[in-house]
Amino acid sequence: MGKVRVRFAPSPTGPLHIGGVRTALYNYLFARQAGGDFILRIEDTDSQRFVPGAEEYILESLKWCGIEVDEGVGKGGPHAPYRQSERKDIYLRYALQLVESGNAYYAFDSAESLNELRAAAEKAGAPFAYNYKVRGELETSLRLSDEEVKARIERGDQWVIRFKMPENEDVAMDDLIRGHVTVNTSTLDDKVLYKSADELPTYHLANIVDDHLMEISHVIRGEEWLPSLPLHYLLYMAFGWTDTQPQFAHLPLLLKPTGQGKLSKRDGDKMGFPVFPLEWHGKDGEVSRGYREDGYFPEAFVNMLALLGWNPGTTQEIFSMSELIEAFSLERVGKSGARFSPDKAQWFNAQYMHTRNDEELGRAFLPILESHGIAADLATASKAASLMKSRATFVNDLWELTEFLFVAPTEYDEKAIAKYWKNENPARVAEIRDMLAATDDFSAENLKERLHELIAGNEWPMGQAMNSFRLTVVGACKGPDMGDVCGFIGKEETIARIDRALDALGR
Repeated sequence: MGKVRVRFAPSPTGPLHIGGVRTALYNYLFARQAGGDFILRIEDTDSQRFVPGAEEYILESLKWCGIEVDEGVGKGGPHAPYRQSERKDIYLRYALQLVESGNAYYAFDSAESLNELRAAAEKAGAPFAYNYKVRGELETSLRLSDEEVKARIERGDQWVIRFKMPENEDVAMDDLIRGHVTVNTSTLDDKVLYKSADELPTYHLANIVDDHLMEISHVIRGEEWLPSLPLHYLLYMAFGWTDTQPQFAHLPLLLKPTGQGKLSKRDGDKMGFPVFPLEWHGKDGEVSRGYREDGYFPEAFVNMLALLGWNPGTTQEIFSMSELIEAFSLERVGKSGARFSPDKAQWFNAQYMHTRNDEELGRAFLPILESHGIAADLATASKAASLMKSRATFVNDLWELTEFLFVAPTEYDEKAIAKYWKNENPARVAEIRDMLAATDDFSAENLKERLHELIAGNEWPMGQAMNSFRLTVVGACKGPDMGDVCGFIGKEETIARIDRALDALGR
């Protein structure tokens, strides 16, 4: 086998669904593992559905995910151009080649006549199919003379070129995920390959021609294209390209959290999670949430997506991109749909949050602090993040978790007061205050040792004494070790907070 070359070929018809990102990711992992090429091709032949900004969105999404393009749109390469709208002169030549070889034909049917045929079929209780049973009776080059066909084309009649599906033949196909499949052509219709109205091919012709010319070795795409596989096999046969035909792999669907049906934007809107990698602004003013803007790390997002449909065969769940490249295989991609879990997506982000570099989190936390009127330097923001990142899922969680480090409490938790501010505890806090006031080394490590010595030495109940102390400094029974809290806010602020609490709550 020659060099592995795969392609991701989205259509710019709107924001890129996370199912599309997963397709790109699996192609990328497969190519990288084999030392091959990952190509980005934009399939924009459907001019009616083109959405401005969608192509840029696709490029930005791949960049955010760390999926690097070797060749294609935004990168260039020896098979340029990589937008199908810029390659339209190529497709007509190949469509005509199929007509000349007898594998395709011109059809001049109007939309109105086709609608009438569909209506008549429905009335008779049978679905309409444009196939071998009807094509010889319709306005096609199979029935019309060569002179009539030429005359119609020359006077500007609209036409399409349809593939002439063989009658009653078995098409034997192999899929790297689903195995061997056989389909009889009598169940298939004559698909449109090229349209004179916009001088553009349909997906079926364009992707076959481009995959051949771009020397694609493997086509890894979504399950929704599986019904098109027989036609694509037959097109390779009709062109005489079977020797260089790529291998196919059809990925399972991403399912709703309920497991019933394909995951859609409506599911995300209803249940409160994004289904797009980046935030999308529609032309109608509608804004759709994105994983990036919701605070997900790209590595966590990629890690989560990789395990939706593929499993490594081990209990390992956290993978770097390099580890995914090493472990990935199409053999371990499942056939059945993969159910998406919003909770699991958050779990992945939390794992990356807990192990994130403190300075990196500090940089992300600084603008959040500034938005709350806190002027802090990077070292302070990084320290605060390090104390509480193990309890956070997103960087945005850090403010709620660390607010008490920057803002002294003005109120005290009533349940904590009822539970701890009684008996000897106020007096114990006063002793702790005096010990802290006499302590010069206010490092977290020294404070932890001194607090333990005082409480244990007096044989005070650790929970009662420490939570009473925590209540005066934090305002509630929450937060990290009190040595860390006091070391962070400093001696002067610690003593001031205790004094205010003793006055407010009573000694």
